[in-house]
Amino acid sequence: MTKELVILALKRAIRTQTPTPELIHHSDRGSQYASKEYQQVLRTNKMITSMSRKGNCYDNACIESFHSVIKRELVFHEKYKTRDQAKKSIIEYIVSFYNYKRIHSFTNYMSPIAYEKQYFKTSQKTKVI
Repeated sequence: MTKELVILALKRAIRTQTPTPELIHHSDRGSQYASKEYQQVLRTNKMITSMSRKGNCYDNACIESFHSVIKRELVFHEKYKTRDQAKKSIIEYIVSFYNYKRIHSFTNYMSPIAYEKQYFKTSQKTKVI
């Protein structure tokens, strides 16, 4: 994984959904995430950097859990012939199923998108009061 690859992914994510100011961006301590160029993209978009503590695998438990889920629910059931085929399949799973349809116990059995909508609806009501 190169810094160019993660910068491209970050910029795509920012184009897809503009981050709110002071959004916390968490990553491990990989050199690509610590690079000056990557950190500059975060600063330009008013994101706050958060990195795992050195040698503490528990700081990334949520993404490791996601990796387990996507492997169990998708990857291990497929026989990809090309990287491009795998990439398209994984993107479709995340965009079409995981974010919009897959319910999660942590979010009161709501999909991530439904939970996010509820969160913003609730936070706007709180600001009005």
